[in-house]
Amino acid sequence: MTDAPPAERYRSIRQASEALCTPLSAEDCALQSMEFASPAKWHLAHTSWFFETFLLEDQLPGYPHYHPQFRVLFNSYYQTVGEQHPRPARGLLSRPSLEEVLDYRRHVDGHMQELLQGGALQAPERAASVVEVGLQHEQQHQELLLMDIKHLFSLNPLRPVYLAGPRPADDPSPGRPQWHAYEAGLRSLGHSGDGFAFDNERPRHETLLRAFELASRPVNNHEFLAFLRDDGYKRPELWLADGWSTVCHRGWNAPLYWELVDGKWFHFTLSGLREVRPAEPVCHVSYYEADAFARWTGAQLPTEMEWERAAEDLPVQGNFVEDGVLHPLDAAGAAAGTGRPVQMFGDVWEWTASPYAPYPGFRPLHGSLGEYNGKFMCNQRVLRGGSCVSPASHLRPSYRNFFYPDQRWQFSGFRLARHAEEGS
Repeated sequence: MTDAPPAERYRSIRQASEALCTPLSAEDCALQSMEFASPAKWHLAHTSWFFETFLLEDQLPGYPHYHPQFRVLFNSYYQTVGEQHPRPARGLLSRPSLEEVLDYRRHVDGHMQELLQGGALQAPERAASVVEVGLQHEQQHQELLLMDIKHLFSLNPLRPVYLAGPRPADDPSPGRPQWHAYEAGLRSLGHSGDGFAFDNERPRHETLLRAFELASRPVNNHEFLAFLRDDGYKRPELWLADGWSTVCHRGWNAPLYWELVDGKWFHFTLSGLREVRPAEPVCHVSYYEADAFARWTGAQLPTEMEWERAAEDLPVQGNFVEDGVLHPLDAAGAAAGTGRPVQMFGDVWEWTASPYAPYPGFRPLHGSLGEYNGKFMCNQRVLRGGSCVSPASHLRPSYRNFFYPDQRWQFSGFRLARHAEEGS
């Protein structure tokens, strides 16, 4: 969050979305690589649809729609708004063209600036909250756009480079993680204060935590390679039943984007194919893989409440999309020797042991926006902390991300936790 005027903040975030598409061709922007991904063009249009549907239609009597069919084409999952184009078929929308989608954005932006700069908001407090939800929503789609482009490019035999980044320096010694202890007790967790938070971060509530220890950093590639070499993907005793079924059905033998070339592991990145570097956090693993690794070590994943307890007093600092690296970095650049965990924000989203469920007293947003989070609180797992493709201003200690346990195209990693009886 920043103190910039609403019109300026709106302009900055909207421009950031379009800037992410600068390295892409029109063909890149039109393709969809799997059901859960979307074309870049669709992301640009849907985020405009959001402002049009939830603000302009309500705030500007007689608002001139750019195209009446866009209401269906770019509706994601809002059943109370109306019909949606089938999600798996978004990549079949060769029309509207990328140029027309960008024109649609200019149309929406012009009317939004009129609204924000002219002080013409009706019910200003409520409208301002919807504007903020829309901006936070757009930042989520900026991350999704990069996730989806990476997945799309990974399927192309030409190994396209989205953005040529500098080659990292030689790896430092990975080193063993330290353990940070936290006392048992009753803690107030969840979002507090007047700043923005999604409805799923509220209300702040008391939670009884047992004493626990949290690893000082996420699990890195060096450690995960040891799991591979110990036949971690071939030992059913390490896996949840659903996880083992997924491994067998999909033929997993390493994290997503990893491939063995002449005896060395490489992984596909937004800067092309690169050798796996030992000290970098392992990335693009599912909840099942994170849980199996934790079981292999004799530790476990932290609950989301344990994670938030460790992060609540830490500044939101790390490797984010603004840094332009677009890949997790090793822990050497993080603050060390502070007696606190490092890389809690940025680099990789961290799987927790917690199912995505409502907090006690949860209340969804008013109206159709109530579909934003609450209806997904089933069969998914919570991730915390943000990633190397997250906007820094979008994150906070109480932020709850969520994905299905078998999904791994998000920039997801994990760190370990343990409790007193587990020993050291």
